[in-house]
Amino acid sequence: MENKNNTSNKPQKEGKPKMFKFSIYWVYGLIIAMLVGLYMSGGSSITKKLGWTEFQQLMTENVFDEMVVYKTSLKATVKKDQLSKVFTGDVSKLGDSPQVTVQIPSVDKFYEFYEQTVSQYHIDAKIDYDEENNTFWNIVISLAPFALFILLWIFLMRRMSGGGAGGGGNVFNVGKAKARLFDKDNDSKVTFTDVAGLSEAKQEVEEIVSFLKDPDRYTELGGKIPKGALLVGPPGTGKTLLAKAVAGEADVPFFSLSGSDFVEMFVGVGASRVRDLFRQAKEKAPCIVFIDEIDAVGRARGKNINMNSNDERENTLNQLLTEMDGFGSNSGVIILAATNRADVLDKALLRAGRFDRQIHVELPDLNERKEIFGVHLRPIKIDESVDTEFLARQTPGFSGADIANVCNEAALIAARNGKKFVQKEDFMNAVDRIVGGLEKRSRITTAEERRSIAIHEAGHASLSWMLEHANPLVKVTIVPRGKALGAAWYLPEERQITTKEQLLDEMCATLGGRAAEELFLGRISTGASNDLERVTKQAYAMVVYFGMSERLPNLNYYDSSGQDWGFNKPYSDDTAKVIDEEVQHIITEQYERAKQILSDNKDGHNQLAQVLLEREVIYTEDVERIFGKRAWISRSDEILEQQNQQKAKEQAKALPAVAGTEEIAVADNPAEKEEEPSGTE
Repeated sequence: MENKNNTSNKPQKEGKPKMFKFSIYWVYGLIIAMLVGLYMSGGSSITKKLGWTEFQQLMTENVFDEMVVYKTSLKATVKKDQLSKVFTGDVSKLGDSPQVTVQIPSVDKFYEFYEQTVSQYHIDAKIDYDEENNTFWNIVISLAPFALFILLWIFLMRRMSGGGAGGGGNVFNVGKAKARLFDKDNDSKVTFTDVAGLSEAKQEVEEIVSFLKDPDRYTELGGKIPKGALLVGPPGTGKTLLAKAVAGEADVPFFSLSGSDFVEMFVGVGASRVRDLFRQAKEKAPCIVFIDEIDAVGRARGKNINMNSNDERENTLNQLLTEMDGFGSNSGVIILAATNRADVLDKALLRAGRFDRQIHVELPDLNERKEIFGVHLRPIKIDESVDTEFLARQTPGFSGADIANVCNEAALIAARNGKKFVQKEDFMNAVDRIVGGLEKRSRITTAEERRSIAIHEAGHASLSWMLEHANPLVKVTIVPRGKALGAAWYLPEERQITTKEQLLDEMCATLGGRAAEELFLGRISTGASNDLERVTKQAYAMVVYFGMSERLPNLNYYDSSGQDWGFNKPYSDDTAKVIDEEVQHIITEQYERAKQILSDNKDGHNQLAQVLLEREVIYTEDVERIFGKRAWISRSDEILEQQNQQKAKEQAKALPAVAGTEEIAVADNPAEKEEEPSGTE
């Protein structure tokens, strides 16, 4: 039965007429053939071949104007008034300069005949001698400009098409989508096990893959598979990594491309590529299409400077909106997109039916950073001094990309120092280098400048220790790093909301350097410029955005929708004056507060500055030895303890029930912070 079917199908395949496959090279060949034909046709002149005897007769009649003699031939131009003696028919159609060609016995024989004819018949033809009459090279030289123009045109078409998909790379493929296809046959090395942290975002993405693997499980109750999901978050948090994991885990085709791949210099190319992308996706359905940095084509419409022009980007966006949810059916095609600028995207792109879900990929918290360190430390040779929990606590605000950079930088530092293992010290040096920059011990500073820097940094360290809501100190150095003459590292609290008291304490600690200079040196310097910039921005945010001022309470002048307020400020000039006065009042109040606290702890500050001058670097232990233990527990320790207690309760609930009750003990601080060695760095 199977053979019969195969036999019946075979003649049908052979009977199909072969379709002519068009290629751009046919056009090139046709142009070249036309140019060669025009050259060979002689253009506007006629050439006639004569015998040697006939030529001698015509020579005596003085009918030639110019002659070019070669080794075995010559070419002669006929005078206009003697054309009827050489050519037959209507001489008016012969062109501008009709010529004759003659095979001669030799150059010497021709010269003897020419001398004899000149003496007897007084002919006036001009004679010139040339090496060889090479018709082939004449054709090549004549066609060279045309060939150069064609090659230049081909090159420009290839560059403008950007090597379009389909392998052609010519102008006819410029409208093809540039998506890269991953399927189950591709060897993708990234899976969900390589994505640490991001538990909620990973769960959402895993569910999308599950939709495509087992759709009946979700549709049997009448539900529909989501059409799209948008990954939103700061740079380096793992949005593209999640998409790579989807490509590695999914058993369905996965198309990957960037938003800028739709952009081209030709009008209409972006929309054409969108259509081609969804055409390919429909053929491979069910499948996933991932568009990275979608803000390149998804910006809000109507905000272009050229308001009256035909915006190619908007045309591309319109086509994308139509393909995602228009009259056409794209069932089985799920769109994944990533951006760190969701506020600039068009509202029509964000609505349900196009992107049904917005998955927020935020900066990792303490436990997530610990998991991320665990992933990136796998290929690195470390010793027992490296503690992932300690590293996670020393890197607040770091993204996954930053943590990967820390691990790589630590390995490079250890290799540079000739170590066989990467140690805790290497990781701390890597964090210092990434945050503050490379140490510049060669920078020349005077003794007076070093004393001023030490007093400035000691002022920051003292106030951060004394204030309840200020960030606790980790390390202070007066060794120049990057553009800074001194640097301080603190351990900020990972808050979800911030109170007014916390903002004021942070401002007071930031002003501690300038206050210490004025109190203990009697003068101020330019070293506090960065501190003043931060404080000013923070004070304006308190007044204008957070409504935390006494004269302008509960007012916010920021439009979070991204539509802005137009060309004018949303407040009057009188209100602007009040804002400036309130900002000045807040900063002045905290500056006086900083000077008062430093005056009350003058001895401790001076002692801390002296230690900093002697050793160039101080740690938490040095500040604790001078001022005593900090009166307030670090909020990060409190959060870590709460998280561990919650985990212990969840584990207790998961255990099988036993007779009696058992109390689960949880340590107050399960991972005590290792002490940094004191001394000079």
